[in-house]
Amino acid sequence: MKPTQEQKAFVEDLLSRMTLEEKIGQMNQESPSIVGGFDVPFHELIEMLTDGRISQEEFGKIMANAKQDYHEDDIRAGLVGSMMVKEPRENNRLQKIAVEESRLGIPLIIGFDVIHGFRSVFPIAIAEACSFDDDLFEVTAHMAARESRAHGINWNFAPMIDAARDSRWGRVSEGPGEDPLLGSRFARAKIRGLQNDHSSLLNYVAACTKHYVAYGACESGRDYNTTSMSVSNLYNVYLPAFRAAMDEGAATVMAAFNDLNGVPCTVNKWLLRDVLKGEFGLDGFVVSDANAIRECVIHGIAEDDRDAGVEAALAGMDMDMGTHIYKDYLKAEVEKGTVPPEVIDEAVRRILFVKVWLGLFDNPYVPEELIEAYEKGLPKEHVALCRRAAEESMVLLKNESVILPLDRKQKISLVGTLADDRNEVCGAWAMAWKPEDCVSIRAGLEAAGANVSYYPCGGPEGELNEEEIASACAEGDVIVAVVGETDAMSGEASSKADISLPGKQRVLLEKLLASGKPVVTVLMNGRPLALGWEAEHLPAILEAWHLGIRMGDAVAAALLGDVNPSGKLSSSFPAVTGQCPVYYNHPSTGRPGSKSKFTSRYLDAPWEALYPFGYGLSYTGFAYDDLQIHKIGKCLEITVRVRNTGERTGTEIAQLYTQDVSASLVRPVKELKDYRRIELKPGEEKKVIFVLPLDSLGFYDNEGKYRLEDGLFRFFVGGSSRDCMMKELRIKF
Repeated sequence: MKPTQEQKAFVEDLLSRMTLEEKIGQMNQESPSIVGGFDVPFHELIEMLTDGRISQEEFGKIMANAKQDYHEDDIRAGLVGSMMVKEPRENNRLQKIAVEESRLGIPLIIGFDVIHGFRSVFPIAIAEACSFDDDLFEVTAHMAARESRAHGINWNFAPMIDAARDSRWGRVSEGPGEDPLLGSRFARAKIRGLQNDHSSLLNYVAACTKHYVAYGACESGRDYNTTSMSVSNLYNVYLPAFRAAMDEGAATVMAAFNDLNGVPCTVNKWLLRDVLKGEFGLDGFVVSDANAIRECVIHGIAEDDRDAGVEAALAGMDMDMGTHIYKDYLKAEVEKGTVPPEVIDEAVRRILFVKVWLGLFDNPYVPEELIEAYEKGLPKEHVALCRRAAEESMVLLKNESVILPLDRKQKISLVGTLADDRNEVCGAWAMAWKPEDCVSIRAGLEAAGANVSYYPCGGPEGELNEEEIASACAEGDVIVAVVGETDAMSGEASSKADISLPGKQRVLLEKLLASGKPVVTVLMNGRPLALGWEAEHLPAILEAWHLGIRMGDAVAAALLGDVNPSGKLSSSFPAVTGQCPVYYNHPSTGRPGSKSKFTSRYLDAPWEALYPFGYGLSYTGFAYDDLQIHKIGKCLEITVRVRNTGERTGTEIAQLYTQDVSASLVRPVKELKDYRRIELKPGEEKKVIFVLPLDSLGFYDNEGKYRLEDGLFRFFVGGSSRDCMMKELRIKF
């Protein structure tokens, strides 16, 4: 997003006519307030529901007597710059008030959490990243933009691009995994999809990359927790995706809840002004996360709300999400001289630029015919894209004795409460799906013509049904057990100290295995799980994640062989929780883990990931040979031959890694530098060519400066971060 000279002139003229109160109003984001019908504050009511003090039914009864305050009077007074609402007609109504009843007629920017699709819900991000498909990343984002804009939402709080190495953190589900290169390409593709189609005002939205920054490194994997790290680690691992997003023109950024090295990101001038707006060149604006400015008081960096508001504004926080602190305190602080007027003008200028770029001054409304069209149902092409994304995102972890794919004629005993629950397929932070669009695994298998009988038996919560287990074991030729997590077990505020299969599901699997029948396990989960026991005992494991509204169709296609799984893990899986954080691109140590005692290892667990980053099987096989490296100008051309050694057509994701063997700072044992998706027919061979710029072999030091150092480099190419061919080359820059 780059404002034109004409847009700049329009904004400067508008800014010159605004009162201080109206300027601060643009920096204020509201959401509908729930009022009436209960005797405690709404946030406490939510906590009571979350803590189990009231049931969902009781909460529903209370809410039935409540009403929503949309802050219409404040909108008329020019004191609201943004709203968070998802109903299109309500958005049109609020825009009409802003445009026709406020003094200057400035439209609202309407934001919403559209993390992995709006009504067309795609796989959660950690799953979609397993496709290693940049085109898919882009087209799903474009679909989300179109559906959002059709509902009056012109600002998506997406993509979430936190690098996440600790699967105890619940929000690992929302992002593209542990690798900075994959995260950067994911970020670029999402920005293109959300923002680049300007053929119509209804085809694009403003992206909001989040959470800036290092939220995925929260200590012990506990949400909202502190983060401490070196400058080099920040620049090499956690900032690359945000730099990529800014290079691609991301319109806005959301600051993270966490502190970084003692300074909360919300009030961190170095992060917001120096790095994001200065070094990375953000032209749009920065918004706080919900209530984050007020939480700076609890952090201990500010004495009170007034102090927190001053610190945030001075640091470069342009918009306050939901606390009213800017609205309540900034005018007095500007008049006292604590906050220079230029700080307010800069923030408002950035916000208005985004509104102009979105075309909101030209047409802020959603056409009624578009609203009616979506009320009739999802277009077929939306449904088809949801299924394609789901099919590409699954990862085959194990297929001992080639149990998969199944024969439609086999009698399948389908087991697990998750298998027949269409309300669980969308995963965390899916906010606008409709049950009638969702397909459960049971429904998918039945629609695909499988000979399937269903036995709930048990799930992530509750007791096991022994009678149903016995029937499932007796009746089926093969047992398909769907196990994992509910959608509420991952996402925000869902960190876990134990990431093994929850509840009594491992006991369920033991009972199924005791039948002597082949057991295929399908995982539904929002994070990498600790699967040491499962990997040892289960003959076949399909990682299906939470795949969105067409999950059942996609899983059925994979189980029956209509689709050949091609996904590769975007995050490493531990054998046991105690290995967390576990990730492939760790630094070298002086005593690397081995069977010897005095090395970097555990006495009671493996030191390596159970399933590493980039890992994934297929119903066919792939062989790599003839790795060659040639220097061509300022690039390296790296070639390898890949051959399909099996009897099925399949898609392989060839991965290129490097290692800087000796440098002024200890470097990772491997770093992903590129990847290619290639489809091969049985027996077919293709030459894969990677063109690697020499300047991509550098790294950032502890002053945040990029360094290219002569020396020996290793180049790895293969089907995962662990299974690679290797060549060495000495390079002089």
